[in-house]
Amino acid sequence: MPAHHGNRHGRSEQARRAVLEAADDLLAERGFAALTIEGIAARAGVSKQTIYRWWSSKVDILLDTLADDMAQMLTPPDYGDLRRELSEHLHRVARFLTTEDAGAVYRALVGQAQHDPALAERLRKDYLSRQHARDRLPLTRAVERGDLPAGTDVDAALDRLLGPVFYRVLVTGEALPRAYTDTLVDAVLGAVPTR
Repeated sequence: MPAHHGNRHGRSEQARRAVLEAADDLLAERGFAALTIEGIAARAGVSKQTIYRWWSSKVDILLDTLADDMAQMLTPPDYGDLRRELSEHLHRVARFLTTEDAGAVYRALVGQAQHDPALAERLRKDYLSRQHARDRLPLTRAVERGDLPAGTDVDAALDRLLGPVFYRVLVTGEALPRAYTDTLVDAVLGAVPTR
């Protein structure tokens, strides 16, 4: 029996990672409009046919890139201390959105979704919902530990924490220093009864 490389469909994990990283890098360098399958293939060192076997468009590649990057970079830490967890998580979200290539992918997909209802639905349902579940972790763990009351509206608290961050990134373009995100944490925790 021949040696098996990649998964049962022949997809090599090394080649998959190379394509995702190439898409990430090229989007940050050239922008969404200039990003092409040809450019991604050349940067990744794979053929266009290989890419088209795995993804049907550059948007599909970017969605997979975003999913991998968010899972890796935006899973909140578990310190057993809500304030510390929220402070670190908001700082990571701010850095992700403003300085990481992955943040450029996020902004490009959100921008494209404004003109593509099918992409908007897919982005929300299949990708951002997973991040929303991760974003909730510090608050749900605090409820489980008894640090927050059982009736705490976790989603409302999360909106108050992350809403201003996304507003600054997507609307005003204002800076997101750690002092600002820490102020958001203090304001939200000050409004929620804690143990």
